[in-house]
Amino acid sequence: MYQKTLQSALHHALAYLDNLDQAPVNATASLQQLRDKLQYPLSDEGLDPEKVIDDLVRDVEGGIVGSAGGRFFAWVIGGAVPAALAADWLTSTWDQNAALYAAGPAESVIEEICGEWLKDLFGLPQSSSFAFVTGCQMAHVTCLAAARNAQLAAAGWNVENDGLSGAPEIKIICSNQRHGSVERAVRFLGLGRKSMLNLPVTEQGTLSPEVLKQALEEHQHQPLIVVLQAGDLNIGAFDPFDELIDVARQYKAWVHVDGAFGLWANASPAYKHLLKGVEKADSWTSDGHKWLNVPYDCGYAFVKNTEAHIAAMSHRESYLVHSQTARDQIDWTPEFSRRGRSVASYAAIRQLGRKGISDLIERNCRFSHEIVTRIGELEGAEAVFVPQLNQGLVRFIHPGSKDHDAFTDQVIAAILNKGEAFFGGTTWNGIRCMRVSVSNWQTTEKDVERTVTSVREVLAELRSL
Repeated sequence: MYQKTLQSALHHALAYLDNLDQAPVNATASLQQLRDKLQYPLSDEGLDPEKVIDDLVRDVEGGIVGSAGGRFFAWVIGGAVPAALAADWLTSTWDQNAALYAAGPAESVIEEICGEWLKDLFGLPQSSSFAFVTGCQMAHVTCLAAARNAQLAAAGWNVENDGLSGAPEIKIICSNQRHGSVERAVRFLGLGRKSMLNLPVTEQGTLSPEVLKQALEEHQHQPLIVVLQAGDLNIGAFDPFDELIDVARQYKAWVHVDGAFGLWANASPAYKHLLKGVEKADSWTSDGHKWLNVPYDCGYAFVKNTEAHIAAMSHRESYLVHSQTARDQIDWTPEFSRRGRSVASYAAIRQLGRKGISDLIERNCRFSHEIVTRIGELEGAEAVFVPQLNQGLVRFIHPGSKDHDAFTDQVIAAILNKGEAFFGGTTWNGIRCMRVSVSNWQTTEKDVERTVTSVREVLAELRSL
């Protein structure tokens, strides 16, 4: 029943992967074209499964962005190493509900082991609890739910029982460069934007101990949560954890670290200095679908206070079979039914090993530095921020006007249209820039060369107009 359909899917998948290096990185089909091709009438009768797959592959042509390949630099999106992709296929094939040990014993144990490996790679306390979630968005929700539980409990309030109405007001202190997913998590948890205090950063894009201390002093009579960054989205800035966490401790604040991609620096001897002191925090988040290069969706949450974590997440029902000795994933995650997203991470770590992960990180950082500096040297371009990790910024200078922001967006659009590379725009310190992110295991020196050549050609074409 399955053989022909799965063989067809395998054929299409391999054809796609084999063509990644030749195909345009950007999508080439328009919105209307995709709607016209994919919008079939809802039929009364079903179809042969092979036809469904063949039609699907044909109809999405031109609508798939080549982010799985080596020349996608717009956001921190990794590809999928072979073992992770294959393991993800098997995860769907096994179709386990990875909520309870009883519903999928092997996947429960895989998650248990993989969580320990990740704590080792990230340099986090081995006693910390962990959760596998969809991404950093839900990792923030998980960690900040635990923080909400612990900080309100310390103030004499049981939020899990009594809710937030009438509860002491929590103040969440972070930098004005914090990621939007932190704000969304705060909203999801019912704390609201007004609970957030966004502090100014230094020229290096980091919080200073003096500014943090002043903010904590002003709000010392409230339950406090401090959110720090391990790699911000524009320049990859790392807050000085060693100093800031010591300051936060003086005011009994919970310290949460957004390490979506930056926490992976701890797996590299060359970059782990950026994370000095990060292990002193109370919770941490990261993504597997970024630098571990596993398929979407995969994020990680880690919490030092395991009691607060389980209190915020766990649930019991008489119809469920709860284990007294094995790991029931439902106790640590926001979801009931869930796929076994730890399986791909387990496979990727086994394929790469500690040295392979370190090499992937260091190689990507080297390529990011090379792309930014080489494009920055081109006529009509300027390197705005040279990467300290894998995030850098470039802007483009209009030859005949001062509207460099609009010209930068024009250049980015022309690069995308050319199809050789994929970049995105961002505004940093009031300047419109092209953001350079390198996080794919497949990126090579050849990809760097093709990318720089393409940007050079685009600039020459635009400047000649």
